[in-house]
Amino acid sequence: MPPPLAPYGMCLKIMNERDTKGGMGSTAKPLKFLDQEYNTLQDYCLKNNLRFVDEFFPPDLRSIGKVRLERDEMAKIEWKRPMIISKNARFVVDGVSRFDYAQGTVVGNCWFLASVGALTFQKKMFPHIIPPGQSLCNNYAGIFHFRFWRFGRWYDVVIDDKLPTLHGKLIFVQSKTRNEFWPALLEKAYAKVCGSYADMHAGRVSEALLDFSGGVHMHFDLKSAPADLWKMMYRASQAHALMGCETAGGGRESLLPNGIVMGHAYTVTGAYQATIGGHPVQLVRLFNPWGNTEWTGDWSDYSPLWNRVSERDRKEHLAAENGEFWMSMKDFTTFFDNMDICSRCPDFLEDTPKCQWTFKYHYGRWVTGSTAGGGMNYQETFCRNPQFWLRVNEMSKGCEDGHNNVLVSLIQIPDKRNRRSVSVHTIAFSVFAGLQNIPFLNNYQKQEQLLTILV
Repeated sequence: MPPPLAPYGMCLKIMNERDTKGGMGSTAKPLKFLDQEYNTLQDYCLKNNLRFVDEFFPPDLRSIGKVRLERDEMAKIEWKRPMIISKNARFVVDGVSRFDYAQGTVVGNCWFLASVGALTFQKKMFPHIIPPGQSLCNNYAGIFHFRFWRFGRWYDVVIDDKLPTLHGKLIFVQSKTRNEFWPALLEKAYAKVCGSYADMHAGRVSEALLDFSGGVHMHFDLKSAPADLWKMMYRASQAHALMGCETAGGGRESLLPNGIVMGHAYTVTGAYQATIGGHPVQLVRLFNPWGNTEWTGDWSDYSPLWNRVSERDRKEHLAAENGEFWMSMKDFTTFFDNMDICSRCPDFLEDTPKCQWTFKYHYGRWVTGSTAGGGMNYQETFCRNPQFWLRVNEMSKGCEDGHNNVLVSLIQIPDKRNRRSVSVHTIAFSVFAGLQNIPFLNNYQKQEQLLTILV
């Protein structure tokens, strides 16, 4: 393939390569979000007996944005630190669990909280997001920090612990244990990244899954899902991948008689195969970030089907009004619209532990007049688009036995500070299997017999 007509994003490319070589932006050396350094700010506050107040995400209405509250209610919002909200306030109480919180009613950020539910299973990943050693008691200075992966790099995000309240209660995520505050502080840090709490309203669960893992995202339309999707979900759960799903409805939430909420995001928390009457039944476990409101059909908490399985299978069933429930794979694909799996290593795609995956990031830009070549229908300019060669070397025997050897994921870096102001452009990529020493000609039709479109 010929190179683009002009260098694209050369400065950006040099910066990315320099940071990568220095380890900057990795989990070990995250970049400082808005150039705020947690240890320096904490030390300053401790030495001067101060409580940190974040000038970049101030405790006022600018950080809340336009939410579903009346004007008189907005005027009554008070920003309070945890120990003012609750006596004996603690950052974490008896460990971290998806059952620690329930979604608030002011902002529709179920997509984010569903992803948090998936994150709570990841004992190795969780310390990357919530660095250990933070406390509301020891070395307390009113400052906390969290880490998120953003478009190829990890960032350390600093916040103060002033939380918006109305009538003495949190107005966003609710902690089921009144004196536990890790959910509210994590939500505030992510709101800062998004620009405001209001900027978290409405989204896709895959967005937060990526920001929690830095992994590769796989999206499945459940109405045309592959026949082995449940097996893939089972292997993904065993491999500690993050999984979430959504119901249809365009973000307009409505409750069905069977307990499923349309226009809503859920966490996929497990996959299990039970046996009933000698026949296997593929089950999926889901969690509603509301912290309540569950499926009431087959295999739900009080379904009589649980009385017909073995004692071993029955141990997977814990009836409680906590937002989590089981349902069959058939009902799952019927009542849910899509699902996402996000993992740092997609080795669960194949039913073999022998294949080891590697990954690499590439950065590019579509620049008008040089590298923005348009789609394939623009035959004269299509070859101007950014191009990347991928050589698949000789693979191990385990990899050769599988069918999925290459996985490509494309993401768009935002052009605005506030999430809801970002321009979402139509972007795409094409993958070609080509022959060596054959250039990519401007006239695509001439190469049709030599190139095969894979994606």
